[in-house]
Amino acid sequence: MRKTLLTLFFPLLVVVQAQQTPDSPLNIILLIGDGMGLSQISAGMYVNNNQTILEDFSVIGLSKTHATNSLVTDSAASGTAMACGEKTYNGVLGINSKNKKLKSILEICEENGYNTGLIANSSIVHATPASFYANIDSRYKYEKIALQLSESNVDYFIGGGKKYFNKREDNRNLIKEMDKIDVVKNFNAYKKSGSERIGFFTFNDEPPSIIDGRPPLLGKYLTATLDKLNKRIEPFFLMVEGSQIDWGGHANDIEYITSEFIEFNEAIEVSLNFAKNNSNTLVIVTADHETGGLAITMGKTKGYEIVAGFNTGGHSATMVPVFSYGKFSELFGGIYDNTQIFHKMTEALGVD
Repeated sequence: MRKTLLTLFFPLLVVVQAQQTPDSPLNIILLIGDGMGLSQISAGMYVNNNQTILEDFSVIGLSKTHATNSLVTDSAASGTAMACGEKTYNGVLGINSKNKKLKSILEICEENGYNTGLIANSSIVHATPASFYANIDSRYKYEKIALQLSESNVDYFIGGGKKYFNKREDNRNLIKEMDKIDVVKNFNAYKKSGSERIGFFTFNDEPPSIIDGRPPLLGKYLTATLDKLNKRIEPFFLMVEGSQIDWGGHANDIEYITSEFIEFNEAIEVSLNFAKNNSNTLVIVTADHETGGLAITMGKTKGYEIVAGFNTGGHSATMVPVFSYGKFSELFGGIYDNTQIFHKMTEALGVD
């Protein structure tokens, strides 16, 4: 395994000024490592010199990820379960198994006066982020999903997939139509923008992997967004996805997995630092499913070199961990269906 990857990463020094009090309404930061089972966490931890910020989380649970009619879920069904609280069929977003449109935790938060945000290192119309704002029978109807995002009330979004908004078959330019959102051209503009609603398309299509040159910026995207949210009076709900841990699993590429995990680990650290300075904040870290059937089959403690094996190019039905920190984190211990992540969040918010 190439060892140059670790030089791509550096510690994030995060200083966020607390603007809210412990009695303020609850903030929620939900981080989803797509495809991140326990073996992916273990591999990333060892490659990261046997360290992960997840060791600072004292409340740990396990989530059962199956879809309505399949023990092996996909990101759409599992994303819907976590975002909306009901099981559904693979490939479906925001609609339950009885064809009823569902309301997501993000939308519920918006109805209760919250600011909201979505950050992903996939396209912003990919299954996991889309499960928080879309209601559609196929996760692959990207242009229709893009239209639903353009019509949503999301305050901040960062992700790829710009072409689904401005290079469409219907010739519409949704970016121009989103006149209430400041859609910026680069990250510096995102940081500098004083608009109350901001969008940033990181890539025209799906972002490349870190190995193929994508800068490991997830933690910085999160830092900038938290800085904006923390300056506002209202509480917030924010979902952050480490999307490409999953893609490394599909490729059966351990270096792909570990490099993406290390970036995601930095974003988790940003969230944890924020929560430590804002006691009215709940941080939840989990996965939609495991990908690849990964196992660490050999390794050395010197330099923490690992040898890994895979038993599928798809997903597996193994349970995935749920880590939580902060206010109401005790709700997330134990073993439960992934739908309970939604219900535990609404309970914490007092809107169940």
